[in-house]
Amino acid sequence: MKITKLTTYIVPPRWLFLKVETDEGIVGWGEPVVEGRALTVEAAVHELADYLIGKNPFLIEDHWTVMYRGGFYRGGAAHMSAISGIDQALWDIKGKALGQPIHSLLGGQLRDRIKVYSWIGGDRPSDVANNARDVVARGFKAIKLNGCEEMQIVDTNEKVERAVETIAAIREAIGPHIGIGVDFHGRVHKPMAKVLAKELEPYKLMFIEEPVLSENKEALRDIVNHTSTPIALGERLFSRWDFKQVLSDGYVDIIQPDLSHAGGITECRKIAAMAEAYDVALAPHCPLGPIALAACLQVDAVSYNAFIQEQSLGIHYNTGNDILDYISNKEVFHYADGFVSIPQGPGLGIEVDEAYVIERAKEGHRWRNPIWRHADGSFAEW
Repeated sequence: MKITKLTTYIVPPRWLFLKVETDEGIVGWGEPVVEGRALTVEAAVHELADYLIGKNPFLIEDHWTVMYRGGFYRGGAAHMSAISGIDQALWDIKGKALGQPIHSLLGGQLRDRIKVYSWIGGDRPSDVANNARDVVARGFKAIKLNGCEEMQIVDTNEKVERAVETIAAIREAIGPHIGIGVDFHGRVHKPMAKVLAKELEPYKLMFIEEPVLSENKEALRDIVNHTSTPIALGERLFSRWDFKQVLSDGYVDIIQPDLSHAGGITECRKIAAMAEAYDVALAPHCPLGPIALAACLQVDAVSYNAFIQEQSLGIHYNTGNDILDYISNKEVFHYADGFVSIPQGPGLGIEVDEAYVIERAKEGHRWRNPIWRHADGSFAEW
């Protein structure tokens, strides 16, 4: 079997899909994208295609190694996301050719389903609380939300109080046993992160995500001394080498590699195993499309330390299209009692509706994250 063609599709709301074709008619799908940089990653995919055309798609480990190490400059968001989508598609091809789900080829599943959480939003604490109630009423056992608005390196107690008011309203609305993940989104710097982490302690959060930007990870040493809440990060780390110091430093309780950013199934399987050796939990980042979610579930299926999966059904980013729109077997993501089932079909286990993908690619997108500024006019982290 030989790889014959790679085709990319930029589709709403903010995704990039990849189809890899072979001379035996078996097709694999991947989702190589950086949110807000889809065109950049698309170009990187086609640069890597020069090497892949004519190669045996089964040699995934070798292809990954060459795609990563074969260029003098390596790593980073665009390069690793391009590799990620290609890797997902190659695993999809191999699973389909052998008639097995990918998790079977990785040693076999050790769980039948995994807990999922749902994003909630709202402009006021009462709105957020109502949204949380709605999500719990739909069966979810865990939720996540952005914990605060923009925050300067040292900011006012008013902003801290506003963030605490929101979380307090949610906890009161949904009771003591629903998990709450609070995402600081890298908006908070070390001085205020310490304050917020301490003030949120009474609400018994499931985790605090990205309490500081990943490039300021040394600040975690001080933040963990202000809270017993588990600390999560990893969506902006792109390889096992990026995760190496985070794990060895011992200040993180949950890692969140993104299977469309951190090297795909091949690399994230290794990152998950590294984390298990440090007794660190796995919760893959995935506010993306159906291909990315299917890839995450393959790794969740075989990773002992996986405990919860992010998914984007109904997320505020998904305007115009949602994850189920692009697949024919919509029942594959079977949500029940706050869990989603592990797909059992060959490859990724999803059937991409290619005709609909082509139709929506005619519209495409140029999604960009918003640019925020503080009251003094300086740039604010979004």
